[in-house]
Amino acid sequence: MRELLDREHLLSWWDGKVHRLLIDLAVALTFSGVFSGQATPWEYFLYSAVGVALLVRRRFPLVTAGTSLVPVALMLHPAPAWVALYTYARRHGGAPSTWVVGIAIIATGVTANLVRYPGQELFPTLLSIGVNSALYTVPAMLGLWLHQRQALVTAARERIERAERERALLTGRAVTEERRRIARELHDVIAHRASVMSLQAGALTLHAKDEGTAHTAEIIRENSAKALTELRGMLRVLREGPSDLSEAPALADIAQLVRETGSGVRLSMPDELPETTGSTGRAAYRVVQEALTNAAQHAPGASVSVVVEDGDELRATITNGPGAQASTAGPGYGLLGMRERVALAGGSLEVGQTADGGFRVAAVLPR
Repeated sequence: MRELLDREHLLSWWDGKVHRLLIDLAVALTFSGVFSGQATPWEYFLYSAVGVALLVRRRFPLVTAGTSLVPVALMLHPAPAWVALYTYARRHGGAPSTWVVGIAIIATGVTANLVRYPGQELFPTLLSIGVNSALYTVPAMLGLWLHQRQALVTAARERIERAERERALLTGRAVTEERRRIARELHDVIAHRASVMSLQAGALTLHAKDEGTAHTAEIIRENSAKALTELRGMLRVLREGPSDLSEAPALADIAQLVRETGSGVRLSMPDELPETTGSTGRAAYRVVQEALTNAAQHAPGASVSVVVEDGDELRATITNGPGAQASTAGPGYGLLGMRERVALAGGSLEVGQTADGGFRVAAVLPR
């Protein structure tokens, strides 16, 4: 493991982007001086070392700057120092170390020129100092400008991201407040009326004059109590947010739903239920629940079959026969709600009458 980490550290000068490696290779070959026609063997060796330093200039800018001082001091080739100054300023900006590196390279170049050509008059000397300083200052200023520009772009990007986070936070707060307002309205109006309906149905059960009326009132009371329980669950989700879905019904709850519906429903499900996403399990449960409710409303007394099949996709098919008495009520919003739930889960829904006058609901949901 240590050898692997050491190898990765040695190769850390390369960020894995081929185009940057090609650019650095071109810069090293162009500015190192290896193609100088009139060079001695030791000068070729020096240029090769400078070329290697230029190749790793992004990772080791200080090493590149130090290596470029040698050809400057020997009055051989100033181009590596230009690249080194640009790279260091581009990397570190206006840091004190940038000024130290720049002054060191400029001072080395000026000193080498004065030593190489001693005894010059004042004007040629000042001109030489100015020209040498300008040759090294221009790439340094270019690097400083690009560093500042990159800093401004980064700051602008951070401001935009911060503004987006703040906007998302404000939007989330607004959505939370709206959910809570809706929850209060549902609690104050719908929940109250459902409670009153359950109480009145219970009173009717106790004071009914015949058994049929008492039985019907008891069914009304039980269903209103279930509706009130589900409404309270929805209110809890509205108040606490959509992530609070730990108690939401899932695929495994379909068997309990069928048992509660009655003996007229046949269920066929795999013994080992497939692993599905939360949205798929909830959608399958709600489709079965709504289909059973529709069958009880529009085809009372009819036989109902619920078939859940596992494959590449999850299939839930609910079929009911013709009822004992025809119902003139249309499908209402139940089928629309089923379509929306299935679509949100990424599935498809087919509904329609069967050949014997019954009704069939088939949902196909992704695993």
